[in-house]
Amino acid sequence: MQVLIIEDEKKAVRNLIKILSEIDDTIHIVGIIESVEQGIKWFGENKAPDLIFCDIQLSDGVSFLIFQEVRVETPVIFCTAFDEYLMQAFDTNAISYLLKPINPEQVDAALTKYHNIQKAFQEKISEHAVDTLISQLDYRYKSALLVNQGEKIIPLKTDDIACFYLDGNALLIITQHNHKYRYPTSLDEIQKQLNPSQFYRANRQFIVNRNCITGAERYFTRRLVAKLSVETPEKIIISKTRSTEFLNWLEGIID
Repeated sequence: MQVLIIEDEKKAVRNLIKILSEIDDTIHIVGIIESVEQGIKWFGENKAPDLIFCDIQLSDGVSFLIFQEVRVETPVIFCTAFDEYLMQAFDTNAISYLLKPINPEQVDAALTKYHNIQKAFQEKISEHAVDTLISQLDYRYKSALLVNQGEKIIPLKTDDIACFYLDGNALLIITQHNHKYRYPTSLDEIQKQLNPSQFYRANRQFIVNRNCITGAERYFTRRLVAKLSVETPEKIIISKTRSTEFLNWLEGIID
């Protein structure tokens, strides 16, 4: 999920980023805006995020001025030390109004509300969805990848891959026999080439093969840890917001 933060207090920014990372490690902060001027400029140059966390009093005015100048359809969660802006906030796309100092419980509840709203407004099926399903049926996912071993080029069956792991900027393939290969692409790109019924994007660093998952364990703050049949460089943590999706995928339920 792409999140934009509009906040001019550095301590508040650090606290919010920490809380978001603990709740859902798939959240990506696309920008931090400190003023009305920066906000207007940012929206004019960038694609709209999925969600906005926004303070009200900024260094050069109230953040409402941003939404008056540019059209913003993204849901907004306001975080402020003042309650007198409550009614004005809900004249925008506000879905929640948090009073500082914010805590994980407040943010978690606001994110849950966001996801519930998204789910409620999502169409069950549409012509576009049907077209997408048809295109997926027609799409041929990779059954093998070409990997390098010294001077050799080896066709590696995707069935033999336990997981893909992002090690810094390098993508690493770990096989069921615990062999490791570097692969010259990004985790986002390889995800598009893999059958989603067999491979699951667990978090920012891992894509896992269903056939190599031996189980899952409960983890802190209602997260899960996926267990594979091979050793991995670090724990494969599934965020709280994606735990149900992951368990459904294990059962063969794919939205």
